[in-house]
Amino acid sequence: MKLKDREFAVIGLGRFGSGVALQLEENNYHVLGIDQNEEIVQRMSSLITHVAILDSTDEDALRAIDILSFDTVIVAIGEDFEANLLTTVALKNLGVRNVISKAPTNRQVDILSRVGADRVIQPEYEAGKRLAQELSTPAILEKVALGSEHVIAEVIVPEKFANQSLLQAHFRSKFGVSVISVKRGDDVFVSPRADFILLPKDLLVVLGREQRIDNFCRLS
Repeated sequence: MKLKDREFAVIGLGRFGSGVALQLEENNYHVLGIDQNEEIVQRMSSLITHVAILDSTDEDALRAIDILSFDTVIVAIGEDFEANLLTTVALKNLGVRNVISKAPTNRQVDILSRVGADRVIQPEYEAGKRLAQELSTPAILEKVALGSEHVIAEVIVPEKFANQSLLQAHFRSKFGVSVISVKRGDDVFVSPRADFILLPKDLLVVLGREQRIDNFCRLS
């Protein structure tokens, strides 16, 4: 299956759930939005591919909309943790392959993980963590996780390395960071040679452990 052929269902169309659904739609994925509130569903009906009004804790109702046809189901029910929990259990009982559930507290994260959620997220906590990282490492423009420890990040070249070659900078041996490409204005240099000279304001795409990239960026 091609990546763009994947389909997502989002259960709970509050602020978080509707945000996820709309962003997936913007990225050209097919999305089914589900909520018990008819007014919310009507409001979202013109914005996402499909919508449904139903009780997501009811396995028969989920089966009736062929929930198993969706690769990933996001349970974004926020205020009613019992409904969140029962929905997660129902989805796993039906055999949904990938269930991502939202939880506001560590205790709820633990409970949802124990009943089978494939991933549990804490949006407020994670947003706070990202803000703290941005404030402490302002040179990082974007970061994408690769597994539990490694990330690819776009960073502004630290000032101390401006006008040095990659060989002189010793990024890999000193910092454990590999440079994948360099963006300079509209030009992109992929897999730059060791004698490539870095200039102020160059943007580096680097790969490494997250903590090492953060330490590297604090040199700015």
